[in-house]
Amino acid sequence: MSESIDDERRRIRERKKRELRERLENGGVADETGGAERAATPDEPISVEGSDHLDEIVGTYGVVLVDCYADWCGPCQMLEPTIESLAAETDAAVAKVDVDRHQRLAQRLGARGVPTLVLYADGEPTERLVGAQDRATLEGLIERHA
Repeated sequence: MSESIDDERRRIRERKKRELRERLENGGVADETGGAERAATPDEPISVEGSDHLDEIVGTYGVVLVDCYADWCGPCQMLEPTIESLAAETDAAVAKVDVDRHQRLAQRLGARGVPTLVLYADGEPTERLVGAQDRATLEGLIERHA
């Protein structure tokens, strides 16, 4: 398992280097700290493979919505289409944490019930919601922190 996580990290690092190189070659805009813009967010939810992987995701993207879910959870299943559309249509990265598979990470995120949604902005958790939420509520949170 650790090998697959290392492979994933290597792929992410390579992708980030390539994106940064392309931005610099194409006159990418630098932010006020002198760094390059944040990476473009993926159009699909990212399946989190552990605590380090989540930390990497949160450090890569400006706004990250983390969905703590379980396959057996009815409200989680109802929320799934909304989560997928938020990934595709907003400027937030969306990460999914399977609470059964990653129990320690779920505890760290404060997921005492599912679904639990945690919004990170600039690397810090800013909002935590428990239970199924409507799309407008989640879009409002994302827009407020984007």
